[in-house]
Amino acid sequence: MKGLKSVGLGLIAGSLLAACASERVGEQSVVQQEKQVSSKFLEKRMVAASAPLMQADMSGGAHVQPVPGQIIGSKDRFESVEQNPVHRVVDEPVSTFSSDVDTASYSFSRRRLSSGRLPEPDAIRLEEWLNYFDYDYPAPERPEQPFKPTVTVTDSPWKAGNKLLHIGIQGYELPQTTRPRANLVFLLDVSGSMSAEDKLPLLKQSLTMMLNDMPDDDTVAIVVYAGASGVVLPPTPVKEKANILMALNHLQAGGSTAGGEGIQLAYQLAEANFDEKAVNRVLLATDGDFNVGMTDRDALEGLIARKRKQGIYLSVLGFGAGNYNDHLMQTLAQNGNGVAAYIDNLNEARKVLVTEATSSLFPIAEDLKIQVEFNPATVQEYRLLGYETRALKREDFNNDAVDAGDIGAEHSVTAIYEITPVGGRPLISPSRYETELSKPMEEKADEYAFLKLRYKLPGEKASKHLETPIPAHNTGVDEALRHQETAFATAVAGAGQLLSGGKYTGDWTLEDAITLAQANRGDDLYGYRAEFVQLLRLARELD
Repeated sequence: MKGLKSVGLGLIAGSLLAACASERVGEQSVVQQEKQVSSKFLEKRMVAASAPLMQADMSGGAHVQPVPGQIIGSKDRFESVEQNPVHRVVDEPVSTFSSDVDTASYSFSRRRLSSGRLPEPDAIRLEEWLNYFDYDYPAPERPEQPFKPTVTVTDSPWKAGNKLLHIGIQGYELPQTTRPRANLVFLLDVSGSMSAEDKLPLLKQSLTMMLNDMPDDDTVAIVVYAGASGVVLPPTPVKEKANILMALNHLQAGGSTAGGEGIQLAYQLAEANFDEKAVNRVLLATDGDFNVGMTDRDALEGLIARKRKQGIYLSVLGFGAGNYNDHLMQTLAQNGNGVAAYIDNLNEARKVLVTEATSSLFPIAEDLKIQVEFNPATVQEYRLLGYETRALKREDFNNDAVDAGDIGAEHSVTAIYEITPVGGRPLISPSRYETELSKPMEEKADEYAFLKLRYKLPGEKASKHLETPIPAHNTGVDEALRHQETAFATAVAGAGQLLSGGKYTGDWTLEDAITLAQANRGDDLYGYRAEFVQLLRLARELD
């Protein structure tokens, strides 16, 4: 245990909790109180290096007795969101939304199907299904312009005459030589609800895989929370891997879930050891059950948003089922400019924490907003598939004060619009008293729409933008490759719609989705696309 520092478990300073929860305290005063409390608070948590690891309970890890009468949640919770409606171009020509690279919805749905159950409709977020997979989009060549959009138009397979506008945005690949250090705080839920094999034990295995792939000069600290929270491991370079693994392997589950207190302590530790030359991030791993202490959602969001502005990001890893609070996990990750992923097995842990670690940890751009303006001369109606929880107002696009999603190195973002071209059969009939549509853009009759991207480079306050027209006919990309990638994305989007209700998919079936996905798997290096086909076959039988 040489070189390890450890701490006893205790309660978070009440003054900080009160400051965060009170709406009457202004943001500036809250930040001042946090800074005043931090140093004293951490001093109490950190003890001499010779103290035994997890002194509070070596035999039971971070075990703390539950609060009398405390009932740990027993149901998974998802936000109920109405699907995006159809919009008439003459009424609403502009669609605006934030990027999203989360994948939790897909992997949670996979768990449900693998266990013989159809996923809850509210658990399916189409954008997270689409963005679970990699697509072979052309990549940008320099970090100063970190995105390269690719737009493709295909026929809709579920409504004759309609078209699908595929928007693919590929992020810049960060060279290993220019990758910054990672300064991470692992914030780990060790409450009683984490005792199942697919929770804390899987979490330990997952982080061990991640540590084995991290460079020696990265830094890791460990904070745990149950009925109380504590620092298990102070910031430690990865080259001291044995010490980190020793601290990790001693953890055991027990007690209630003071998640809010753990988040505060993790941020205090990250702030006290902030590294301007590194990416500073809190990595929260939990089943999402916060039932003790600072559980007020607005207070948590406010704390996370303030720390984000200071350069400390938050990502979330979800584990297990039965009391998984998906809605809260999504909210925390969105406010922390981080990724929300769900780990249901070791393969997913490898995907998120090893194969895609660079994407998950290192941002290449912040506040990526997407706006599409449709041409009324060529398009009657449109609807965006997914991104319901990422919708923005039209005026938010040019407002740099409005937060949006961050994008990591090599990340790609995929979005699909279904449109009804002029001359097709719209779902919304024209008004009896509507005047005939004029054609103010006659010279742009070969365009369906105009795509705009707005983003900030890391650390910058002023946004940059990219623009490109969306032609009515495909140009400039290999047709075979274009067809393969867009066809597979269409299969994913169609299947997700079917499993969440199939409101707009007509007579299209899961069998159709299986056929389309199977024919367009491509190279499929890690087998994710083949696995998707098998999941659809399971869903077909369960349905």
